[in-house]
Amino acid sequence: MEKLRDTLAQANTSIQLNALALVFAVICSLVIIVFRLAVEFIQGVLDFSDQDYSVFDIDWRVSLPAIGALLIWLIIHYTRPSNRHMGIAYVLHRIKMYAGHIPSQTLTGQFVHALIALVCGFSVGREGPSIHLGAATASSLSRKLRLPDNSVRILASSGVAAGIAATFNTPLAAVIFVFEVILREYRLQYFFPIVTAAICGALASHLAFGDPHAFDNINLEEFPISQYPVLAIAGLVFGVVAAAFNWSLIRVTKEGQRWPLGAKLMSAGIITCAIGATFPQALGTGEAAILLSISESPALSLLVAVLLAKVVATVAAIGLGIPGGLIGPLYGLGALLGAIIAWVSIGVWPELSPYVGLYVVIGMSVMFSVGLGAPLAALVALVELTGNVAIILPALFVTVPAFLLCFQGFGVRSILLQQLDINGLDYRKRPMEQALQKYGVRQLMDRRLVLVKHDQALLLEVLKRAQGRSVLLEKEDGSIHMIELQMQSFENEASLVMHPIKGLPDTASLDRVFEILSPKNSGEVYIFDQSGTPVGVISWASLTQLLRKKVL
Repeated sequence: MEKLRDTLAQANTSIQLNALALVFAVICSLVIIVFRLAVEFIQGVLDFSDQDYSVFDIDWRVSLPAIGALLIWLIIHYTRPSNRHMGIAYVLHRIKMYAGHIPSQTLTGQFVHALIALVCGFSVGREGPSIHLGAATASSLSRKLRLPDNSVRILASSGVAAGIAATFNTPLAAVIFVFEVILREYRLQYFFPIVTAAICGALASHLAFGDPHAFDNINLEEFPISQYPVLAIAGLVFGVVAAAFNWSLIRVTKEGQRWPLGAKLMSAGIITCAIGATFPQALGTGEAAILLSISESPALSLLVAVLLAKVVATVAAIGLGIPGGLIGPLYGLGALLGAIIAWVSIGVWPELSPYVGLYVVIGMSVMFSVGLGAPLAALVALVELTGNVAIILPALFVTVPAFLLCFQGFGVRSILLQQLDINGLDYRKRPMEQALQKYGVRQLMDRRLVLVKHDQALLLEVLKRAQGRSVLLEKEDGSIHMIELQMQSFENEASLVMHPIKGLPDTASLDRVFEILSPKNSGEVYIFDQSGTPVGVISWASLTQLLRKKVL
């Protein structure tokens, strides 16, 4: 294990890291599959599915969300506060700021809370819980093996990829999502473990649920170049609606911070109950809304009404703290909006009637892209889900004006980043620290040291025989001091210099060393093992040498 930890502490692609990513991905995928099967089993017992809530008895539609909100509140109320943090934004925060260490308790909380939310018809997605479950599972396994932090960050990100791939059967989009949204940087060291995990998640999904393209039933005709000006206008409409949705969700989230938790959750439940009574197509992850969007000649008034209901249901659920993801509802909203734009356009240009399905898929891609600030992941996901590359050019053509209008015209930012700001969770690291996260302390620490316990009388003799090794003194209070022999030039004599130094576990990464030593641009830290015994020393000089050689 020590050799394995030394290898993982290197900022290199290694067979060992890929093997761990594969093993962890298998376990993460099993957790995701169990979660999906649990949702489907309970829905089967209640005799309904995400695709059609209208067949569900109205008494249940107007009561189940309130019951679910009450159950979630009771579970949160009687568990520790540390269990309450969950979702994509929280995973992003932990990976960026805490090297991917996610409290194990949140795994159970996310599983149970999201299970209730999905079964009870809230407008939330499956991908948020899957991402959290995948990352938390990988983090827990890494902690049990005491792996270096720089590898934990990669393995937790691999767990995210496995979770997305096992949920949507989109391995390539899972990889791009991790780089575009979670890590927000690309390094070759991360690529192969994340790809390995995504492949494993997709294969697990194939074995458990078959290999269907979720949206291959949508009729997609190649859009004629002559009609692209219509797409440009559609892009502006998508941008305005996406910005309005983003603003509404963030506004409700901010206001909800002032409310008691029970009041927030019950309000979300009551609003969802009211919507379920009149517009059952607006309930659930978004599949019912997508089916309505691609149905033959739906009433335009019904599409508009369900779109508004879906917006309210999603804003209420996500904004008021119901645990769940955002991608599923964004797909539903995009599909409805795309269908509305298509049918309005057909009234003016009847020759556009074969392209309703294309508008629906483009709408799904644009809403995902703008909502999470992930245009490439959104596009690739829809290509994989439809199995049709005909959407690439028109989707890009619409995404560019929609994205620019939102992010520059309306000042919209990724919903995930705004959620982090509202909750006071940071996700920013200084460039130097971000670069040093790649390296574990085991790579740089000087293992040649002498530890003297309590007996200061031997120090001078020990220093004379140290032969360049670091000499540490452990005092009776447990503090560690660095001992140096300093020559007095004017007297030609030597004197002992002693100063306390801080310690870090041998699983830490070098960014933590930089945090400790950079204020004074000097000094040392000692590295200790699982038992607390010092096993190495890192000096500011050795750290700056590494910075010049490999980072700068």
